[in-house]
Amino acid sequence: MRALGFILRKEFRQILRDKTILAMMFVMPTIQLIILPLAMNFEVKNVNVAVVDHDHSTYSQKLVNKIGSSGYFKFTGAPASYAEALALIGREKADLILEIPSGFERNLVREGSQPLGISVDAINASKAGIGAAYLGQVIADFNARIDMNVKNAAPPASGVIDITFTNWFNPRAEYKYNVVPAVLVLLLTLIGGFMTALNIVREKEIGTIEQINVTPIKKWEFILGKLIPFWVIGMVVFTIGLCVSYLVYGIYPRGNLLLLYLFAVVYLIDLLGFGLLISTYSNSQVQAMFIAFFFMVIFMLMSGFFTSIDSMPHWARIMSELTPVTHFVRVDRMIILKGSGWNEVKQELVYLLCFGVVFNGWAIWNYRKTN
Repeated sequence: MRALGFILRKEFRQILRDKTILAMMFVMPTIQLIILPLAMNFEVKNVNVAVVDHDHSTYSQKLVNKIGSSGYFKFTGAPASYAEALALIGREKADLILEIPSGFERNLVREGSQPLGISVDAINASKAGIGAAYLGQVIADFNARIDMNVKNAAPPASGVIDITFTNWFNPRAEYKYNVVPAVLVLLLTLIGGFMTALNIVREKEIGTIEQINVTPIKKWEFILGKLIPFWVIGMVVFTIGLCVSYLVYGIYPRGNLLLLYLFAVVYLIDLLGFGLLISTYSNSQVQAMFIAFFFMVIFMLMSGFFTSIDSMPHWARIMSELTPVTHFVRVDRMIILKGSGWNEVKQELVYLLCFGVVFNGWAIWNYRKTN
């Protein structure tokens, strides 16, 4: 244990000596946590719509006004023909085309139905799909509220189902409540993965690894000496992130704070062990950085942050469950937003402990030390 103390003293001095590393580990995550949730809003707004109105009636004008007042759409013009509107899509001036045929009002009043034409620019599939769905909802609401005085209207054959819904744990459906906990996990992942991945490799590049190898320091002492300083820094960054989440966004853990820290402790051990494992296989910092970047991108994209895990193919869901990021993102949201307790998250802790044993045990086994 005395040897471990000397290694820890050396590592902390080396970290504190490098002001750039300190700025990367403390200032960068704080700024990113403040900025990223403001920009990472998956709600589609300001969808550009070109309306081709062949009817120019009272009803068509009411429909256009209702679309404009929904808050999701922005009109880019009223072209006289469909070809002109299609040219706007070609110049990326419009995302959707709504074509109102002639006789729109007459057919609604007399026949009770009238098809509309909607053309969607599907280059941005997400914006196209969500924008078209929003427009369909606005039109459906307009259709339901039309006041038509149709004589001899038959009563409905059956009752009408009225649906009401409530957004639990996020009543106003604000994306920041979904994004902020996940961004905090991703920033912690970048720090834990990248910083430690460059650690042992740095010793190789400056030539001090040979001096360490001929000392009586055991392999597990060397690995722990490399892991503990970044674990302490990671916990400080996690605490700063929780403070920023509360002060900037008003988000605070509704569950047990100690339980959240328990998962953060285990998760950091997982990531630090993974970074050290990469470092034992790499011969240069550039090589370690690219390997870490490769795995970190996969971890983040398959963590369920950007896309729902349930919507992934079966093989992708299996891969997602085999990454520690997925489990901590899930637990982080459950504890912070839902206030979940031990019984709801204990299975996730088992997964994270297994990852920690595998990664750190593999790193200790793979570190080749010559006495």
